[in-house]
Amino acid sequence: MGTIKNFEDLDLWRMSRELVNLIYSDFRDCKDYAYRNQITGAGISIMNNISEGFCRKSDAEFSHFLNISKGSTGEVKNMYYIGEDQHYIEPPAANDRRIKCQKLMNSMGGFIKYLKTSK
Repeated sequence: MGTIKNFEDLDLWRMSRELVNLIYSDFRDCKDYAYRNQITGAGISIMNNISEGFCRKSDAEFSHFLNISKGSTGEVKNMYYIGEDQHYIEPPAANDRRIKCQKLMNSMGGFIKYLKTSK
């Protein structure tokens, strides 16, 4: 993996951290606890799988965990549609978060491709 020594140095991890903080901020006062727990759990899964995969022994394992993280990012993106439809969040903010999710998924996809071809 080149010169990156810590998962905190990965742009992907920093982007996911920003997203998790937005999720917590957006839904801190949401009384739909099932919804709030689901979206925060999915957000946490994004960060955790990036860090766990980075700490594994191979690019193949890291790629596997990035795929899981990418799926959780898709879940968060979808949850923002639900949050918007249920009036838990304003449409412009929900759209901004979905764009952030898509950028993160695109970055993960590119990094997964890099890991598979960097042998």
